[in-house]
Parts: sequence; C-alpha cells; structure tokens
Amino acid sequence: MKLWAGRFQKEVDAKTNDFNSSISFDSRMAKEDIEGSIAHATMLGACGIIDKKEAETICDGLQKIWEEIQSGALAIDPNAEDIHTFVEGELTARVGDAGKRLHTARSRNDQVALDLRCYLKKECVTLQEQLRTLIEVLCQKAKKHSGDVMPGYTHLQRAQPITFGHHLLAYAEMFLRDVERIGDAAKRMDVLPLGSGALAGTTYPLDRELTARLLGFSAVSQNSLDAVADRDFCVELAAAVSLSMVHLSRFSEEIILWCSWEFKFVELDDAFSTGSSIMPQKKNPDIAELVRGKSGRVFGDLMALLSMLKGLPLAYNKDMQEDKEAIFDAVDTLKLCLTPFIPMIETMRVLPENMRAAAAKGFINATDCADYLVGKGLPFRDAYKITGALVAQCIAQGETLESLPLLEYQNACPSFDEGVYQAISLEACVAGRKVIGAPAPENVQAQANRILELLKNK
Repeated sequence: MKLWAGRFQKEVDAKTNDFNSSISFDSRMAKEDIEGSIAHATMLGACGIIDKKEAETICDGLQKIWEEIQSGALAIDPNAEDIHTFVEGELTARVGDAGKRLHTARSRNDQVALDLRCYLKKECVTLQEQLRTLIEVLCQKAKKHSGDVMPGYTHLQRAQPITFGHHLLAYAEMFLRDVERIGDAAKRMDVLPLGSGALAGTTYPLDRELTARLLGFSAVSQNSLDAVADRDFCVELAAAVSLSMVHLSRFSEEIILWCSWEFKFVELDDAFSTGSSIMPQKKNPDIAELVRGKSGRVFGDLMALLSMLKGLPLAYNKDMQEDKEAIFDAVDTLKLCLTPFIPMIETMRVLPENMRAAAAKGFINATDCADYLVGKGLPFRDAYKITGALVAQCIAQGETLESLPLLEYQNACPSFDEGVYQAISLEACVAGRKVIGAPAPENVQAQANRILELLKNK
C-alpha cells in the first residue's frame, strides 16, 4: 500500500512505479530511518501526542526490525516505494494500529531530509578518518626522507632543489584542508529538519529540541520551507569530496610520472601494481591511474546536484530524489579510492639516488648562484643575468655549475671565489632554505610533527 493511496482510485502503472521508486538506493539509510522513527515516536509519547505505551510498542517493533535487517532475517522488499514505506509497512504489519500512529506530525519530506543528514554525518566521520590515516602516512614518510634532495618543478621543468619529504608534505597540507572542509560541511549538516512537516510545520505541540537531543543534533531548523527544500549540505559535501579527488588525482599524476623509467623516483609495491597481457616487462601504476580517472565521475556528481537544484521552487520537489545517488556515489568513490591509495603510498619504495641525479643535471641551483653574487654586493638583476649566461655556457660546453672551473666563473664576474661551490651544493641549497615553509630538512621534520599534532585536534 502506498502512503498516499487514499486520493487515488487505481493502482500506479508498474513502469511508473519503477521509475518513481527509490528503494534501490535509499535502502542504505535503513538504520538512520529507524533511528529517526524511534526518536520521533519517543518524542510523540513524551509530549502526550500518542499514548506512551503505544510509543514503546512502536520503538520495540522498530528495534526488532533493525535487528532482523542486520542479521539478514528480514530482507528489504525491492518492490517497496522507498525505505520509509518499507519500514512503516513492516512495523504496521507487526504491531497493528500503533504502527499507523508513527507518522503523526511527520511528512516524508522532513523524514527523508533527516535520514540523509544522519547518514551523511556518519560518512563525514569515515572520510575524515581515512584522510587522517593518509596524512599520517605522508608525514611519517616525509620525516624519513626529509633530507633526500629532488628537483622541484614549475611547468614540469626542473626549477629549484627541494626534498622528497617537503614534496610529500605539500599533499599532507592539501589533505589536511580536506579534513577541515568535510568537518565544516558536517557542522552545517548538524541541524534537525524533523518537525517541519511537508513544508509548513504542524499544529501538534512537538518538542523538537527533545528529538534533536535523542538524535545527537546540535540545533533545529528555523524555517520549515528551508528545512525540507535544503540540500546545500549535499552540495557542500560533494564539493569537499571533489576537492579531495582533485588532490588525489594530482598526486596520482605525479606517482605515475615518478614510476616511469624517464623519472624512476619511486617504485610501487607489487601488491599495488599490475602487468601487461602482452608485454612481460611492464609494471603499471593502475591504482593511481584509476584514482585519476575516477575524479571525473565525482565532479559529475557535484554538477548533477547543482544542476538539479538550480531551478527548483520551494519547497520539496520530486527532482530532489536525485540527490541521493549523486552524493552517495561521490562519497563512495572517495572512500573506494582512499582504501588502496593509502597502503600504496605507505609501501612504495623511494629511490633517493635517482632523485639526486636528476637534481644535479637540471641547473636547479642557478638561483642560489645568483644569490651568492647578491651576497657579494651585486644587485639581483645583474646577478641573475650573469648566472643565466653561465648556464648557457655550461649547456654549450657540456658542463654543470658544479663542474665549471673557477676561472670561467671569474671571467664572467670577478666577485666569484671558491666559496661559490659550497653555495651551489644541492644539499647546501636546500639546507639554507630555513624560512618558515621552506624545505630545509629540519623544517620538514618540524612541519611533519606540527601536522601530526594538528590531527589530534581535528
């Protein structure tokens, strides 16, 4: 029986019913639907809106339904219109008229808004936990490689020397912001919509604050129209998840490059790589490639939510049923990607000697050479021009700044002396960058420890 059957004289067309149904995807909110109904029934009994014994009967019946769903003794009917209809129908079949009183002072509009908020609040916690684990792995690996020199890049061209640890902590900072963003979304999600009815509240004397306490909400909604029409919390979470996927995708791109023979900065563990069906020598970074590819579907989920909402008048419209598949997919995809990504990073083997060799060949100490002349009293622009000419000379002669004879330096500028070779040493270049946020090894250690400390409070 449909919850709205009274107005209609004939059954809904079977194909229309299938089109209208949401049970295939909202059944995952069974626990939240039952928890919400138990809180609602408890409140109704406490307020004298229904008899307290009937409220207890309802709550007992709902608890047994959930226990049977959990154990597998009760299967969710795929022909039910939605999870709310299924639970209420099952309850009424078990406890009779008391079950019919459960929907007093409640609409499916505020009910589904409640279920979705309850479900996504829990998902936010799970996502934050996974991201924290990834950040911890990055920090520990960064501390281990705080002094391993590698080229830093701009335009994918070797630019200045940094350390591998410093590079990893750049991603740790990104994922730390993701934890914060998801936490912010959860805060604005933490508002109880139940009690708003279909759109205009109710004449029953509800105690909405009691319901909020029972369900662990920190506030109740202040406008009944907004409460049932609001899906900002879905969009906000999808946006936060999308940014996390951007960060994972960028990191994946670098891992793919680093694994190639052209870079060979890291080697992925065999457990997180695949081979080729025809080329026996291949070891492919498929996890990183899949993460990079799956980012696109999450961006699509965000766009679907925005597009669905943009033209809707207040309050509830059936279009809003499309919110769940999009936000569920976005959250599921991020969780799915993080699951293998974390151990892939934890187990990958870093090849510091290859990074150091790449750094030595890229003239990435040219800025430090110019800074050396600045220390001798030259204006930076003059020092920049002299160093640029020396780099061009090295390229023409097959030299590096480290191997160029001192006489050649002094021909370019008399201010050069033997100290230039210490100044342009890659290790010295990195070690001298001690300003806050720079890649000196002690900075990397301190930054990693700072992030690990921050995680304790997020």
